[in-house]
Amino acid sequence: METTLEVLTKRRSRREAHRQWSDEVKARIVSESLRPGVTVNEVAERHGLKANHLSSWRTLARQGKLVLPEPEDAVEFAAMVVEMPAPEPPTPKAVSRAEIVVGLVTIRLEEGAPAARIAAIARALAAAT
Repeated sequence: METTLEVLTKRRSRREAHRQWSDEVKARIVSESLRPGVTVNEVAERHGLKANHLSSWRTLARQGKLVLPEPEDAVEFAAMVVEMPAPEPPTPKAVSRAEIVVGLVTIRLEEGAPAARIAAIARALAAAT
């Protein structure tokens, strides 16, 4: 008995085997993959791509060979100059000196004179008058 084996195959067109992506679509997908908190794998899977394919498109974008669309939430940059503040000049320290005035005589004590010294001067003045 003779056996015949037939195999039915579906012929794929070239377009089905290798999808063609327009630069606009590539740029949109790459832009999506650059958003914060998004991974290349997530975006690639969502669009039916392999992650390495999307990574190669990202490389093209970095090289300027694929122009990305403007982001939906406009990002603005501003120049920023950081300088160290100039040191402030020292302010003259307020000097508080005790003065003892007796008639035409003025006795100026040194700053922070101890109470014992002031008392001694006061006793000496009291004894002299």
